[in-house]
Amino acid sequence: MAPVKMDSPDDTVLSDGVGEEQRASGVLKGLECIAPLVRSVEETLEPIPTAVQGTIPSWIHGNLLRNGPGKFEFGNTHYNHWFDGMALLHQFKIQAGEVTYRSRFLQSDSYRKNSEKDRIMVSEFGTLALPDPCQNLFQRFLSRFEMIKPTDNASVSFVKYKGDYYVSTETNLMHKVDPETLASIEKVDWSKFVAVNGATAHPHCDPDGTVYNMGNSYGSKGALYNIVRVPPEKKDSTDSLQGATVLCSIMPANKSHPSYYHSFAMSENYVVFIEQPIKMDLLKIVTCKLRGKGLSEGIYWDPKQDTVFHLVDKKTGQASSVRYHTKAISTFHQINAFEEDGFLMLDMCCSEDGQAINNYLIQNLRKSGDALDQVYNEMTRVFPRRFVLPLGVTSNTPSNQNLNTRPDSLATCLKTGKDKVLCQHEDLHGDDLLDYGGLEFPQINYGQNNTRPYRYFYGCGFRHLVGDSLLKMDLKDKSLKVWQQQGFYPSEPVFVPSPDAVDEDQGVILSVVLTPSQDKGTFLLVLDAQTFEELGRANVPVNIPYGFHGTFNPTA
Repeated sequence: MAPVKMDSPDDTVLSDGVGEEQRASGVLKGLECIAPLVRSVEETLEPIPTAVQGTIPSWIHGNLLRNGPGKFEFGNTHYNHWFDGMALLHQFKIQAGEVTYRSRFLQSDSYRKNSEKDRIMVSEFGTLALPDPCQNLFQRFLSRFEMIKPTDNASVSFVKYKGDYYVSTETNLMHKVDPETLASIEKVDWSKFVAVNGATAHPHCDPDGTVYNMGNSYGSKGALYNIVRVPPEKKDSTDSLQGATVLCSIMPANKSHPSYYHSFAMSENYVVFIEQPIKMDLLKIVTCKLRGKGLSEGIYWDPKQDTVFHLVDKKTGQASSVRYHTKAISTFHQINAFEEDGFLMLDMCCSEDGQAINNYLIQNLRKSGDALDQVYNEMTRVFPRRFVLPLGVTSNTPSNQNLNTRPDSLATCLKTGKDKVLCQHEDLHGDDLLDYGGLEFPQINYGQNNTRPYRYFYGCGFRHLVGDSLLKMDLKDKSLKVWQQQGFYPSEPVFVPSPDAVDEDQGVILSVVLTPSQDKGTFLLVLDAQTFEELGRANVPVNIPYGFHGTFNPTA
C-alpha cells in the first residue's frame, strides 16, 4: 500500500525532493534548524483555550499528558544534554470537541534549588554542577570527593501505579502528580520500598493492574539487574509503592560494567530483559565529580559484545537458564512481545550502534547548516525488528538448525551450545520506511494488545534529529500510512481507542506538533487511526519544546 496523503496536496509532503542516491545512502542535506524546539519557555499555569480547526471527536474525554525538558539554563549556567533540562509537564484537556492547554514546571528539589540560587546546583545526566562559589577553596576541593546525589528531575514520562499518576526519570526518585492541575503531590523514593538505586520510566502493566519495572542495585560486589513487581491494590490513600518486591535479580556479564537500559519487554508469562552493549563504567561514574565530568561520560558502546535476551517467568521469578544472543544492537523502546505456538515474539526498535545517547547534546540540536547535517548523517537509523525466541529449548533440542517453524517468518534461531540460542531478526518494515528515516517512539493499542498478537503499531519517522512524520505500520503486509508536513515536527503518537471499538485500530492518534519556523506554531493533532486522515487540530498560542513521552488520562 502506498503512503496515504493526509491533508490537501498543497499542505502534506510525502517527498521532499531528496534524490534517489541520497535516499539509498541515508545522507540528507539542508536540514531545517530546530533550535527553537530546545529553548526554554514559560509555564502556562492556568488553562487557556485553543483554536480548533476541523473536528475533534466528541467521544474523546480526557487529558493528554506530556513530559519533557522545558528549561535549559539557570542564570549563566546551562545544561549540556537534552535529557538534563528541567521537567515541564503539559496537559491537553479534551472535552466535547474543545481543547484547553496548561503546563507547569515540576516542583522538584532540583528545580527549587536551581531557581533559588539562579544557577545549576544539582548535577544531571550530562551536566555536572560546579562547586558552590560561596564555599571557601578548601570546601570546594572537598566537595569533589562527594558522591553525586540522584536528581528528582523527572522529565521522561508519565507512569501509573495503583491508579495514581507519577512523572519519572531513571533515578530512584519519582513525583506523584495531580493529572488535573499538574501539581506535584509527593516525592516518592523507590529505594524506601525495594532495594534498587533507580527504575526505568517505562513500566509494563498486566490486565489486573500489577505493574512490572526494572532497576539496578549497586553493592560492594558490583551491580545487579532487578525486576520489580508492584501490586495493584492500594491499602489507603497514602499508599504509593507499598508491597513492591524484587521478582528476580540478574547478574551482569561484567559486574563493574553493567548495561544501560531505557526499557524492557513483557509478554503474558515473561519479563524480557535486554542486556545490550551500551555499557556503564561504574568507576568512571562514581568518580565523575572528582574528574569534573558528567555522568554521561561513563557510558560507552562496546560493539564487540553480543546483545543478550534474558527471560524471567512472572509467576515463579525464575530466570531461564537459556540465553538468547544476537549481534551487537541497541534498543531504547520495545514495541510489543507475545507468545504463540511455543515461541516468544520480541518486537523492538533497533539500531546497529548505541552511540545515539551521546549525540543528543543541546549544542548538536541547536546546530544549523552543514554542521547539523553532519550530526544527523553520522547517526545510525533505528528500525523495527522481530526476534523469535523458542521457549522449549532443552538438552534434547537439536543444534545448529533453525528452530523457527513459524510460517512466513524470516527470523532464525539456532541452538549453538548448552543454554545458548543465536537469533537473527526479521525486519518489520518494507523498503519504504527508509524514505522516512526509520521509526522510533513506537506505540500500540496497549490496553487491548499488549502481550498479545497484534497487527498495527505507530511511531515517528526520523528524517531529522527529532520526529518529522507520523507512521502507521500494518504487520499483515508491512505497509505504511504516513502523516507528514514540511517543517512540522510531531511528538510520540498516543493511541486512544474509541468507546465502541471493534477493530484493533479503531480510535484516534494524538500527537503534539511543533513548528520551529513559526512563533507559537504548536498544535495538538488528531488523526483517524484507521485511515490516518486528519480529523482536526487544536492550535495552542504558546511555544512548547520538543518533549519525550506521554499518556492519555481518560475522564468521565
